Amino acid sequence: MEEELLPVPEHVSLILDGNGRWAKEKNMPRTYGHMMGAKRVEPIIKAANKLGIKYLSMYAFSTENWNRPKEEVSALMNLLAKYMKICQKLSMQENMRSIILGDKDGLPETLRKEALELEEKTRHNTGMTILICINYGSRDEMLRAMRKMMHDLMQNGQNEDVITEELYSSYLDTANIPDPDLMIRTSGEQRLSNYLMWQMAYTEFYFTPVPWPEFSEEHLAEAVMAYRTRNRRYGKV
Repeated sequence: MEEELLPVPEHVSLILDGNGRWAKEKNMPRTYGHMMGAKRVEPIIKAANKLGIKYLSMYAFSTENWNRPKEEVSALMNLLAKYMKICQKLSMQENMRSIILGDKDGLPETLRKEALELEEKTRHNTGMTILICINYGSRDEMLRAMRKMMHDLMQNGQNEDVITEELYSSYLDTANIPDPDLMIRTSGEQRLSNYLMWQMAYTEFYFTPVPWPEFSEEHLAEAVMAYRTRNRRYGKV
């Protein structure tokens, strides 16, 4: 008897990897890879929505990415600022809510304003939630959460005895958002790269050699089907 398939994952998280290497293989600059990778985001969002995924998170720019060449970082910031407008249009058309995860205070002013406007304009939408991680690093997120939580505890005259997983989670960027069920990383690398480490304690991982600029709707469906055939035990037998 075949085992019953798991339902479609509620929250799918993506590490959009391989843009630069893909471009290099084509004798093109890394910025070309980022530009072509950005064009894959909209069709993947639409495909995820059709599959019934409720939350889709994407690792767009990490805290470590600031260490890349200045020209590449500048191009990425400009590309992300432009994409905020595209995402706003898509979100309003599809009734999607968009949230930016990460330290927005560390972003260039133009991108920060676009990000805040995207969040504000889509905050009342009731469809799929898109989570875009920009200037995000899991360790940075956890430190920011800890500092804010400890500040509030001291202000309220409370001590560490009141700290629970639920309380701490409420200070993370992902407060009130379910943990990822499935994480997909493209381009063959098999690591988290400082991404949602608290939230992915029991997430199922799916690694594919396909670089992000070539990641298709069919590849997404294959990853979701692979997830649905797994047996999630959460530490139980």
